[in-house]
Amino acid sequence: MPTSQTPTTIEQPEKKRRQVRPRSERRQQLIDATIRCIAAHGLSATTMQLVTREAGLSLGIANLHFRSKENLLTETLRHVTREYNEGLLGILANDSPPSLAATLEQLLDFQLSRGVTQRQKMAVWFAYYGEAGARPVYQTICSASDRLAARKTEALFEAIISDGQYRDRDARQLATGYLALIDGLWLSLLVAPRDLNKARAKAVARAYLQQAFPKHIA
Repeated sequence: MPTSQTPTTIEQPEKKRRQVRPRSERRQQLIDATIRCIAAHGLSATTMQLVTREAGLSLGIANLHFRSKENLLTETLRHVTREYNEGLLGILANDSPPSLAATLEQLLDFQLSRGVTQRQKMAVWFAYYGEAGARPVYQTICSASDRLAARKTEALFEAIISDGQYRDRDARQLATGYLALIDGLWLSLLVAPRDLNKARAKAVARAYLQQAFPKHIA
Protein backbone atom coordinates (compact mmCIF):
# COMPACT_ATOMS: atom_id res chain seq x y z
CA MET A 1 0.00 0.00 0.00
CA PRO A 2 1.60 3.34 -1.06
CA THR A 3 2.64 5.88 1.60
CA SER A 4 2.97 9.64 1.30
CA GLN A 5 6.65 9.15 0.43
CA THR A 6 5.91 6.62 -2.32
CA PRO A 7 4.79 8.22 -5.58
CA THR A 8 1.88 6.50 -7.28
CA THR A 9 2.54 5.51 -10.89
CA ILE A 10 -0.33 5.44 -13.35
CA GLU A 11 0.00 3.01 -16.21
CA GLN A 12 -0.66 4.59 -19.59
CA PRO A 13 -2.78 2.56 -22.01
CA GLU A 14 -0.80 1.19 -24.93
CA LYS A 15 -1.51 2.83 -28.25
CA LYS A 16 -2.98 0.50 -30.80
CA ARG A 17 -0.49 -0.20 -33.49
CA ARG A 18 -1.70 -0.24 -37.05
CA GLN A 19 -1.65 -3.83 -38.25
CA VAL A 20 0.50 -4.22 -41.32
CA ARG A 21 -0.63 -7.13 -43.47
CA PRO A 22 1.31 -8.72 -46.35
CA ARG A 23 0.73 -7.18 -49.78
CA SER A 24 -0.78 -10.41 -51.15
CA GLU A 25 -3.28 -10.55 -48.29
CA ARG A 26 -4.43 -6.96 -48.85
CA ARG A 27 -4.80 -7.57 -52.58
CA GLN A 28 -6.86 -10.71 -51.96
CA GLN A 29 -9.00 -8.84 -49.43
CA LEU A 30 -9.82 -6.24 -52.08
CA ILE A 31 -10.47 -8.85 -54.78
CA ASP A 32 -12.84 -10.77 -52.49
CA ALA A 33 -14.68 -7.53 -51.72
CA THR A 34 -14.90 -6.77 -55.45
CA ILE A 35 -16.49 -10.17 -56.10
CA ARG A 36 -19.13 -9.46 -53.46
CA CYS A 37 -19.79 -5.98 -54.84
CA ILE A 38 -20.17 -7.18 -58.44
CA ALA A 39 -22.53 -9.95 -57.36
CA ALA A 40 -24.64 -7.48 -55.36
CA HIS A 41 -24.54 -4.35 -57.56
CA GLY A 42 -23.33 -5.36 -61.01
CA LEU A 43 -20.10 -4.59 -62.80
CA SER A 44 -20.81 -1.02 -63.91
CA ALA A 45 -22.08 0.06 -60.47
CA THR A 46 -19.03 -1.30 -58.65
CA THR A 47 -16.74 1.55 -57.63
CA MET A 48 -13.49 1.77 -55.71
CA GLN A 49 -15.36 3.49 -52.88
CA LEU A 50 -17.90 0.65 -52.74
CA VAL A 51 -15.17 -1.99 -52.74
CA THR A 52 -13.06 -0.32 -50.05
CA ARG A 53 -16.10 0.11 -47.83
CA GLU A 54 -16.96 -3.57 -48.31
CA ALA A 55 -13.37 -4.56 -47.55
CA GLY A 56 -13.06 -2.21 -44.56
CA LEU A 57 -10.02 -0.55 -46.08
CA SER A 58 -9.13 2.95 -47.18
CA LEU A 59 -9.27 4.22 -50.74
CA GLY A 60 -5.56 4.97 -50.45
CA ILE A 61 -4.74 1.30 -49.83
CA ALA A 62 -6.82 0.26 -52.85
CA ASN A 63 -5.04 2.79 -55.05
CA LEU A 64 -1.68 1.65 -53.69
CA HIS A 65 -2.34 -1.96 -54.71
CA PHE A 66 -4.30 -1.52 -57.95
CA ARG A 67 -3.99 2.19 -58.96
CA SER A 68 -7.38 2.22 -60.72
CA LYS A 69 -10.81 0.61 -60.75
CA GLU A 70 -10.08 -0.94 -64.15
CA ASN A 71 -6.94 -2.66 -62.85
CA LEU A 72 -8.87 -3.98 -59.85
CA LEU A 73 -11.67 -5.34 -62.06
CA THR A 74 -9.18 -6.95 -64.45
CA GLU A 75 -7.27 -8.63 -61.63
CA THR A 76 -10.53 -9.86 -60.13
CA LEU A 77 -11.44 -11.51 -63.44
CA ARG A 78 -7.99 -13.08 -63.62
CA HIS A 79 -8.43 -14.43 -60.09
CA VAL A 80 -11.84 -15.97 -60.85
CA THR A 81 -10.66 -17.63 -64.07
CA ARG A 82 -7.41 -18.84 -62.48
CA GLU A 83 -9.34 -20.41 -59.61
CA TYR A 84 -11.62 -22.28 -62.03
CA ASN A 85 -8.80 -23.32 -64.37
CA GLU A 86 -6.72 -24.71 -61.51
CA GLY A 87 -9.63 -26.92 -60.49
CA LEU A 88 -10.16 -28.03 -64.09
CA LEU A 89 -6.49 -28.80 -64.67
CA GLY A 90 -6.32 -30.69 -61.40
CA ILE A 91 -8.65 -33.19 -63.06
CA LEU A 92 -7.80 -33.05 -66.76
CA ALA A 93 -4.03 -32.63 -66.47
CA ASN A 94 -3.57 -35.52 -64.03
CA ASP A 95 -0.65 -37.64 -65.28
CA SER A 96 -1.94 -40.78 -63.57
CA PRO A 97 -5.76 -40.69 -63.41
CA PRO A 98 -7.49 -43.71 -61.85
CA SER A 99 -9.36 -44.33 -65.12
CA LEU A 100 -10.99 -42.43 -67.99
CA ALA A 101 -14.42 -43.20 -66.55
CA ALA A 102 -13.38 -41.82 -63.15
CA THR A 103 -11.94 -38.69 -64.80
CA LEU A 104 -15.21 -38.13 -66.63
CA GLU A 105 -17.10 -38.42 -63.34
CA GLN A 106 -14.69 -36.01 -61.64
CA LEU A 107 -15.16 -33.48 -64.45
CA LEU A 108 -18.93 -33.64 -64.12
CA ASP A 109 -18.77 -33.39 -60.32
CA PHE A 110 -16.40 -30.41 -60.48
CA GLN A 111 -18.30 -28.38 -63.05
CA LEU A 112 -21.53 -28.69 -61.10
CA SER A 113 -19.96 -28.59 -57.66
CA ARG A 114 -20.98 -26.18 -54.92
CA GLY A 115 -17.80 -24.15 -55.31
CA VAL A 116 -18.26 -23.59 -59.05
CA THR A 117 -22.03 -23.04 -59.01
CA GLN A 118 -22.02 -20.66 -56.05
CA ARG A 119 -24.39 -17.84 -57.03
CA GLN A 120 -21.89 -15.11 -56.17
CA LYS A 121 -19.19 -16.62 -58.39
CA MET A 122 -21.58 -17.27 -61.29
CA ALA A 123 -22.97 -13.72 -61.08
CA VAL A 124 -19.44 -12.35 -61.36
CA TRP A 125 -18.51 -14.68 -64.22
CA PHE A 126 -21.52 -13.75 -66.34
CA ALA A 127 -21.11 -10.06 -65.51
CA TYR A 128 -17.67 -10.13 -67.10
CA TYR A 129 -18.91 -12.17 -70.05
CA GLY A 130 -21.56 -9.51 -70.67
CA GLU A 131 -18.85 -6.85 -70.89
CA ALA A 132 -16.34 -8.91 -72.88
CA GLY A 133 -17.49 -7.58 -76.25
CA ALA A 134 -16.77 -3.98 -75.23
CA ARG A 135 -13.65 -4.64 -73.16
CA PRO A 136 -10.83 -6.32 -75.14
CA VAL A 137 -8.91 -7.25 -71.98
CA TYR A 138 -11.95 -9.08 -70.57
CA GLN A 139 -12.47 -10.83 -73.91
CA THR A 140 -8.85 -11.95 -73.97
CA ILE A 141 -9.01 -13.42 -70.45
CA CYS A 142 -12.40 -15.11 -70.97
CA SER A 143 -11.53 -16.54 -74.39
CA ALA A 144 -8.21 -17.92 -73.11
CA SER A 145 -10.06 -19.71 -70.32
CA ASP A 146 -12.65 -21.06 -72.77
CA ARG A 147 -9.94 -22.34 -75.13
CA LEU A 148 -8.19 -24.11 -72.26
CA ALA A 149 -11.41 -25.85 -71.19
CA ALA A 150 -12.22 -26.81 -74.78
CA ARG A 151 -8.74 -28.19 -75.47
CA LYS A 152 -8.54 -30.26 -72.30
CA THR A 153 -12.11 -31.56 -72.58
CA GLU A 154 -11.58 -32.51 -76.21
CA ALA A 155 -8.40 -34.39 -75.29
CA LEU A 156 -10.29 -36.36 -72.62
CA PHE A 157 -13.09 -37.17 -75.06
CA GLU A 158 -10.58 -38.30 -77.70
CA ALA A 159 -9.03 -40.70 -75.19
CA ILE A 160 -12.46 -42.05 -74.23
CA ILE A 161 -13.46 -42.49 -77.88
CA SER A 162 -10.27 -44.48 -78.51
CA ASP A 163 -10.68 -46.53 -75.34
CA GLY A 164 -14.34 -47.35 -75.95
CA GLN A 165 -14.02 -47.76 -79.71
CA TYR A 166 -16.75 -45.22 -80.36
CA ARG A 167 -15.86 -45.01 -84.04
CA ASP A 168 -18.79 -42.77 -84.97
CA ARG A 169 -17.99 -40.11 -82.36
CA ASP A 170 -16.33 -36.73 -82.99
CA ALA A 171 -14.39 -35.51 -79.93
CA ARG A 172 -14.42 -31.82 -80.87
CA GLN A 173 -18.11 -31.80 -81.63
CA LEU A 174 -18.96 -33.59 -78.39
CA ALA A 175 -16.69 -31.32 -76.32
CA THR A 176 -18.23 -28.20 -77.88
CA GLY A 177 -21.73 -29.48 -77.16
CA TYR A 178 -20.89 -30.51 -73.61
CA LEU A 179 -19.28 -27.19 -72.67
CA ALA A 180 -22.14 -25.25 -74.24
CA LEU A 181 -24.54 -27.35 -72.18
CA ILE A 182 -22.57 -26.63 -68.99
CA ASP A 183 -22.60 -22.89 -69.74
CA GLY A 184 -26.37 -23.02 -70.27
CA LEU A 185 -26.92 -24.95 -67.05
CA TRP A 186 -24.81 -22.43 -65.10
CA LEU A 187 -26.84 -19.56 -66.52
CA SER A 188 -30.14 -21.29 -65.69
CA LEU A 189 -28.96 -21.99 -62.14
CA LEU A 190 -28.20 -18.29 -61.77
CA VAL A 191 -31.30 -16.71 -63.31
CA ALA A 192 -33.94 -19.41 -62.73
CA PRO A 193 -32.99 -21.31 -59.55
CA ARG A 194 -36.65 -22.21 -58.89
CA ASP A 195 -36.84 -24.04 -62.20
CA LEU A 196 -33.49 -25.79 -62.06
CA ASN A 197 -31.52 -27.00 -59.06
CA LYS A 198 -28.01 -28.47 -59.03
CA ALA A 199 -29.20 -32.07 -58.79
CA ARG A 200 -31.36 -31.72 -61.89
CA ALA A 201 -28.62 -29.80 -63.74
CA LYS A 202 -26.21 -32.62 -63.01
CA ALA A 203 -28.73 -35.19 -64.24
CA VAL A 204 -29.08 -33.29 -67.53
CA ALA A 205 -25.30 -33.16 -68.05
CA ARG A 206 -24.98 -36.81 -67.09
CA ALA A 207 -27.62 -37.78 -69.66
CA TYR A 208 -25.56 -36.04 -72.36
CA LEU A 209 -22.42 -37.94 -71.36
CA GLN A 210 -24.29 -41.25 -71.11
CA GLN A 211 -25.55 -40.77 -74.64
CA ALA A 212 -22.05 -39.98 -75.88
CA PHE A 213 -20.09 -42.55 -73.87
CA PRO A 214 -22.41 -45.29 -72.55
CA LYS A 215 -19.50 -47.58 -71.60
CA HIS A 216 -17.78 -44.89 -69.49
CA ILE A 217 -20.48 -43.30 -67.37
CA ALA A 218 -23.27 -44.95 -65.44
